[in-house]
Amino acid sequence: MTAEELSQIIYRKRSYLCVGLDTDIRKIPSHLLSEPDPVFAFNRAIIDATAPYAVAYKPNIAFYEAMGPRGWESLQKTIDYIPADCFTIADAKRGDIGNTSSLYARTFFDPSAAGLNFDSVTVAPYMGRDSVVPFLEYPGKWVILLALTSNAGSADFQRQPVGERELYEVVMETAQTWATPDQLMFVVGATQTEQLARIREIAPDHFLLVPGVGAQGGSLADVSRIGLNSRGGLLVNASRSILYASAGSDFAERAAAEAQALQAEMASYL
Repeated sequence: MTAEELSQIIYRKRSYLCVGLDTDIRKIPSHLLSEPDPVFAFNRAIIDATAPYAVAYKPNIAFYEAMGPRGWESLQKTIDYIPADCFTIADAKRGDIGNTSSLYARTFFDPSAAGLNFDSVTVAPYMGRDSVVPFLEYPGKWVILLALTSNAGSADFQRQPVGERELYEVVMETAQTWATPDQLMFVVGATQTEQLARIREIAPDHFLLVPGVGAQGGSLADVSRIGLNSRGGLLVNASRSILYASAGSDFAERAAAEAQALQAEMASYL
């Protein structure tokens, strides 16, 4: 999916909602456990319920890896089920020496390899250029680089001073020499709104993937006010607040209501 196509979907749906499919088999409604594939059954119902309101889906790969081969099967079926007009993100946070990163990229981008065909993958930049570039060698695919994350420990490294700047600023400025805004996004936590204006100065044209709205307490209003650009430019992720809105048989209906409420608020900001 190109940047222009993603922007068109955002304005057509009046939404920049990304649904995080952080599906924990220990938390899904108990009546689904009798299904042949409980995780996929849950994901399928969530996708059906939220697709009118979402422009992207983001499976967190750890939740699937933790189940071994069964988890990878659930992941593949989930990706195959997501509608074609939704952007897909492998939230894998990979990043290693070049030949290893090449295999990680192949895993998520080459369907003839692992059977997966994501639009994008989250990548950790700590090891530098040669750990990121292999992901950029796939036409039409995206790198979503960790910049300033929402977790408490983000200050340990990302906020450290480097001369007159902070490390996350150096990361973002350097990464823009590797790829254009049509292939590179940045992860910016919704709890980092004090820095968001600075981030928009550094990367005015890039899409930002923004987790932390909902259960983590980030403000959608603040993120939208500062972060939206002419292309939309945001993918705001919500996971737990949608997935686990209910533990009962009405889980999909409650998920739809949560997604619809977010979409309605986003429409007002667009």
